[in-house]
Amino acid sequence: MYSLNPEELTPKDNYKLMSGSIVPRPIAFVTTLSDHDGIINAAPFSFFNVVSSDPPLLSISVGRKNGVMKDTARNVLAHNELVVHICDENIIEDVNETAALLEPHESELERTRLTTVPSSVVAVPGIQEALIRMECKLYQHIPISNDAGVPVSDLLLVRIVHYHFSEKVYLADKGYILMDQLKPVSRLAGNDYAKLGDRFTVIRPE
Repeated sequence: MYSLNPEELTPKDNYKLMSGSIVPRPIAFVTTLSDHDGIINAAPFSFFNVVSSDPPLLSISVGRKNGVMKDTARNVLAHNELVVHICDENIIEDVNETAALLEPHESELERTRLTTVPSSVVAVPGIQEALIRMECKLYQHIPISNDAGVPVSDLLLVRIVHYHFSEKVYLADKGYILMDQLKPVSRLAGNDYAKLGDRFTVIRPE
């Protein structure tokens, strides 16, 4: 077995090892409002997960580029609102297009076939084609700095204030999400993604 000291590796090497080991990762497709004439920014993030159900919190880590905050983090800090969508097989190609590095006054959605829909609680529009979307407000912002004191990412803890579930994926009488209908997509490493695949059950001990 190889034993490696992360302090002896470059940030790129650590990223490759972590993103290749911690798999599969759910993908948050996030829309925010820019200060540039109401432009809607959209971007996917795979450093994303559940934090708490009481209150309902999600975590999204937004990496910086050369210490500069990305549009998503800057917009969330400016307006305290965002919409988080769960990526599925039907929208992943369009979602991937929004990963392009554009200027703040440009909307990544113009590269896609996706359409927007008004939200119920927040001012940020959602994506109509997404089967699950969650309107959120900022709960806490935690800037992450490297050992040299340079900010390298923005950890956003966001609170869900409204859910939207397609009738295709939500079993209302039981409150279940139908995985076979949702067909979520997860992030692996490099340019690789994964579908849901085979499932199995392991009963937790009492």
